Amino acid sequence: MGNPYKGSTVLITGGTGSIGLELARALLYQKPREIRLFSNDENGLFEARTLLQGYQQVVYKLGDVRDTDAVEAVTQGCDFVFHAAASKHVTFCEDNPYEAVSTNIIGTRNMIRAASNNRAHSFVFISTDKAVNPISVLGSTKLLGERLVLAASRATSTPTFSVVRFGNVLGSRGSVLLIFERQIRNGGPITITDPNMTRFIMLPSEAAELVLKVGRLAMSGEIFVLKMKAVRIKDLAEASLDFFSKMHRKDPKNVTTATIGARPGEKNHEELMTGNEAETSMESKGFYVVNPSQRRHGNSWRRPSIQGGYSSDAVPLISREEMDHMLSRLWGNGELAQST
Repeated sequence: MGNPYKGSTVLITGGTGSIGLELARALLYQKPREIRLFSNDENGLFEARTLLQGYQQVVYKLGDVRDTDAVEAVTQGCDFVFHAAASKHVTFCEDNPYEAVSTNIIGTRNMIRAASNNRAHSFVFISTDKAVNPISVLGSTKLLGERLVLAASRATSTPTFSVVRFGNVLGSRGSVLLIFERQIRNGGPITITDPNMTRFIMLPSEAAELVLKVGRLAMSGEIFVLKMKAVRIKDLAEASLDFFSKMHRKDPKNVTTATIGARPGEKNHEELMTGNEAETSMESKGFYVVNPSQRRHGNSWRRPSIQGGYSSDAVPLISREEMDHMLSRLWGNGELAQST
């Protein structure tokens, strides 16, 4: 297919977050008519305007997905809706469950209704590995958000409703990598919940590229699961210590490490698909698709090679060389500065 984004109007909720901004920058190359960044973060919108100055097709909309009037207004005339707005930090959601429900469930319902009322072409809900077999408020609310999107796909043919799941975006706001960087800059200690914990990780640019691909390929009712490698927290901490010690001219021997234990709602290992989902999914380059449309066909799609679910303790671990390359891309080439 051609470029469906060319000449289109695209709405990104949570537009000032790491994924939202990365999506906006990636979309600029697709030549849309308008990109609407929608956020309740006024300062974030100001910073986004500074970052993307010169791009007249980007407009900045202040509002909240919990506000039905604001959502209805900002969705008018949109062709594509990327719903990235969420309460997304495990600890804050545990401490403030009502806020998590209001944003992740009620806010998603509002977005679904507005996209349907305004007859958008495509609605993509950006979810998380924490929605799979959830044990946290965050995971539970994101799972219900997924279910609302899938229910909408069965109720209407316009727009197409789909879900994309991925794990931790390296260097995103509040991520462990930024915590490690600050701790090392301050001389330590580095705090680790559990050295043997594993997490799916990817770069912001990789996440945005694959989300836009999903927007082109999705058929209604599908869940796209991005293929990701994993990292042990201990390995990430060690790579961070070497990298940031050089950056901040610290002696790594003087930076200690403290194990503080898992926080409420945290798993030792994350999952991107359940066993049942894996059994009914299909595989292609870059991702799996759960609930594949009966129209999906072609040599590029096949039955998945994984069985029994898709967990971060059962996939290849990122090598130290790959980890160093990721850190260099984030800091050395400015990707982090553009995404946070």
